[in-house]
Amino acid sequence: MDAETPRSVELSLPQAFLLLATNDENGKPEVPLFALRTTVAGAILAELDLLGAIELQGKRVRATGTAPVTDYQHELELIRSKSRPHTPKWWVSVLESRAEVLRVYDGLVSLGIVEHVGEKHLGRFRAVRFPEKDHAPEAALLKRVQAALNGAPSNLEVPDTTATGAPGAGTTDGGRPGATEPGPNPPGAKPVPKAPDARIIVLIALLQASGLLPKLFPEADRIRASELSKDYWPSRAIEDELRMVRLAEEEAANL
Repeated sequence: MDAETPRSVELSLPQAFLLLATNDENGKPEVPLFALRTTVAGAILAELDLLGAIELQGKRVRATGTAPVTDYQHELELIRSKSRPHTPKWWVSVLESRAEVLRVYDGLVSLGIVEHVGEKHLGRFRAVRFPEKDHAPEAALLKRVQAALNGAPSNLEVPDTTATGAPGAGTTDGGRPGATEPGPNPPGAKPVPKAPDARIIVLIALLQASGLLPKLFPEADRIRASELSKDYWPSRAIEDELRMVRLAEEEAANL
C-alpha cells in the first residue's frame, strides 16, 4: 500500500455512519442529535439485515435462523425474543438512544480511529466529543462512496445476501439495495467498472435518509443516489421516524 492510499478498515454500518457524521476536528455530530440516534438505530437493523440475521417479511421484521458473529448480538436477541414481530419503524424507535450511539463511538475509540474527549460545563454537566485520531479509515470510506455515486445507473441490480449472509452475494432480493459484480468482459470489449458492494450502497441509503449525503457530497448525482438506495426498508424506517419527530417539533412550536 502506498502512502497516498487510504487505510481500509471494515467497519460496521453504525460505525461507518457515525464516522462520516462526526466533525473531524471538534468531534461533534454534523446532524441533529435526534437524527444521529435515529440513523444509528436504522444502521443496526441494516447491519443485521446484511448479515442475514434478520429480514423483512411483509411489513414486519423477523429474525432468521442465521447466527452471525456481530457486535449487535444484544439487539438481535431483542428481535428474536419478541413473541410477535414488529415494523421497522417500531424497532428504530426502540433502538434509538444516546447509550447506543456512545457504544458505537466506543467501538471507534477502541480501533484508534477517534478519541473520547470530555468537557465540563458549569462544573457538573459533562459533554463528550469524538474528534478524529486517524483519518485514513474515513478517507477510504469517502473514496468508496464517491466511486459508487460516480458509477453508471444502468449497472444496478439488487443482490441477494440471504443465502450466505455475506454482503454483496447473489443477485436478487427485493429488500436490499445493491449491485451485482459485472461478468467477464468479452475479448476486446471496454472494461466494465466494478459495481459498488452492497455495504457501501446501504451506507449511501443511510446517509440519504439522515440528510447527510448532500452535505458530504454536494456535487453527487441525486438521481444516481436515489437509484442506489431506493426502497430499502431500514432507510425508509429512518425517514418515517424522522418525519414524525419533525412533525412533533412543529406542533409543539405552534402551541
